[in-house]
Amino acid sequence: MAAEVLSVSAARGHRFSKPRQLSVRLVAGLGILGDAHAGETVKHRSRVARDPTQPNLRQVHLIAAELFAELAGQGYPIGPGDLGENITTQGIDLLGLPTGARLRLGREAVVEVTGLRNPCIQIDQFRPGLMQAVLGRAPDGSLIRKTGVMSIVIAGGDVAPGDAITIELPAGAPRPLEVV
Repeated sequence: MAAEVLSVSAARGHRFSKPRQLSVRLVAGLGILGDAHAGETVKHRSRVARDPTQPNLRQVHLIAAELFAELAGQGYPIGPGDLGENITTQGIDLLGLPTGARLRLGREAVVEVTGLRNPCIQIDQFRPGLMQAVLGRAPDGSLIRKTGVMSIVIAGGDVAPGDAITIELPAGAPRPLEVV
């Protein structure tokens, strides 16, 4: 299966889920035009409270649709935008990407993966028990966070469902994703 955008979502206000859109416009250095998390500095409420001058490494949130199938099998019917992601992908192992990987979304837009999304208590408030379902353990016992990756916008452009995704890996030794 070729990697592609399954769905795009954005919301002006801070809320857990984001409504689906026909398309979104990515703006270099800012994020998604009109989305509450767009900006050069952090927009996530708890991070703003700690230090509002931090760079925004969470401009665009991506989740693989394959997670939704896994969650449905555990009794959690989840759809695009429900977990607050901006872009729902299919056919790409987002969690297997290294830090700094670049994803071309459609013809123009490019995002750079900055790290993992750390699931928070809001997930259980959305669906009781969901937090445990989006966490796993690797063979070495380390925690696996399945709630997608965060990124910054390198090149702007419009992104819509059905757009192809291509991957450009960074030069040098791969750096594993960490929570941002």
